[in-house]
Amino acid sequence: MIPAAGRLTFLGTGTGVPSSLRASPACLLELPAVRLLIDLGPGSLRQLARIPLAVPDLDGLLLTHLHPDHSGDLVPLLFAGKYPPFLAAGKTLHLVAGEGFRTYYEKLQEIYGSWITWPPGRLRLHLRPQDRPAGQEFLGIPLVSRPVAHTPVSLGYRLTLPSGKTLVFSGDTDYCDSLVDLADRADWLVCECSFPEGQKQEGHLTPTLAGRVAREARVGTLLLTHFYPECSGQDLFGPCSREFDGPILLAEDLMVISL
Repeated sequence: MIPAAGRLTFLGTGTGVPSSLRASPACLLELPAVRLLIDLGPGSLRQLARIPLAVPDLDGLLLTHLHPDHSGDLVPLLFAGKYPPFLAAGKTLHLVAGEGFRTYYEKLQEIYGSWITWPPGRLRLHLRPQDRPAGQEFLGIPLVSRPVAHTPVSLGYRLTLPSGKTLVFSGDTDYCDSLVDLADRADWLVCECSFPEGQKQEGHLTPTLAGRVAREARVGTLLLTHFYPECSGQDLFGPCSREFDGPILLAEDLMVISL
């Protein structure tokens, strides 16, 4: 049973690098009236089935960007939706992404055709500007998006839950003022932390930079995820905690957070 305030499950906390320990990025947000996926890297549907949930159980999908490790299970999801029992459920899936998603989706349809094309009205696109902040309700939940420093189509998301608390997803990003603004005083920040100290890569965060974002944004709890194999065996908590003195959690696959 879903708690009254909701829960967040980390389906995958890794990257596009195959790992026996971490699946590709995906989170499931369950609220009393809505279930949302945030990203769905390769293998996300199998992780979802372990909970267990099926495609018709989902109400919405938020894509932070279109890199394969964050969107790789979109085609399998659309293909699974053609399974007759799923079709019979008659449910509409709502998808939020940057405006560039439309071209991406049209190209997928050119390749796969009817294999991934759902009946009219079953898939609804809610496309957001990629160059400026945007805010409007999504399935009854106030949802704000902002561009972040990763790709031209990368968005971070801020959701205001029915409890009034706020949950922010950075997606993949480098340090940027836009993310700090998006996460301002959020109760939870789910933030990428791709590489350990001393191995910084452009477009991604280290523990120190993730901690800096959390400190400057004055968030309540920092949830670190999106760990490349280089993070294995490294001290991620120490450098992060020297920047941010609030609660810090290192996410693991299938970890559940009560909201």
